[in-house]
Amino acid sequence: MNADPAAQLRLLDLQALDSQVDQLRHLRANPPQAAEIKELLGKRADVDGRLRDQRIVVDDLSLAQAKADADVEQVKARRTRDRERMDSGAIGDPKALERMQHELESLERRISTLEDEELEVMEQLEEAQSALGELTAAIEELDARLGELTTARDEKAAELDAEIAQVASGRDAITAELPADLLALYEKIRAAKGGTGVGALRARQCGGCQLALDAGELAEIRATPAETVIRHEECQRILVRTAESGL
Repeated sequence: MNADPAAQLRLLDLQALDSQVDQLRHLRANPPQAAEIKELLGKRADVDGRLRDQRIVVDDLSLAQAKADADVEQVKARRTRDRERMDSGAIGDPKALERMQHELESLERRISTLEDEELEVMEQLEEAQSALGELTAAIEELDARLGELTTARDEKAAELDAEIAQVASGRDAITAELPADLLALYEKIRAAKGGTGVGALRARQCGGCQLALDAGELAEIRATPAETVIRHEECQRILVRTAESGL
């Protein structure tokens, strides 16, 4: 393939733009916040699971406390009725009064037991609610940090998008100057070689793979017409001769 030496040199300008865009796209795809965001999302998922479990514990203990309160009130109400009957004088039979007195004593013991159970449930509920509050605060703290990181990431992404658009805008002007076959070859090689399709021959070294050319290769290139598009035998990229080639 032949191409004007000026067009071959222009390929280097195109490569510089494409490499810059590739670097910017890499930065956009790999923001510095990504690792911390991933770590925090993992922590949040763990805390959120524990938070759901803790809500269940709090709900269960709330029901248990409501039941304990109701049990205490029920027995207290019965004690009140029995006392009112005794105080009213409606029970005249001494044995009945004695049985009633024994029942009141039993009710007092039952109330004491129920109140102890009620207090234990209340203490458990307070501990569970405290743990729930800590987990809720942890979620809020994680969300706040994730919000900061996400905002920073998105703002940087917007900046990079604008920079990519600005750099890429110069590409059309260059490609319009290049022969279609030369541009097609460059694009094909660039796609196959990790984004670099052309390199300058500078100081006897290939700018594409950074390998030095031996004397035989340099002699062959020196004998090749300037219009001939040459490719480095080692990496197969287009090799553009420059004033600094050392030929």
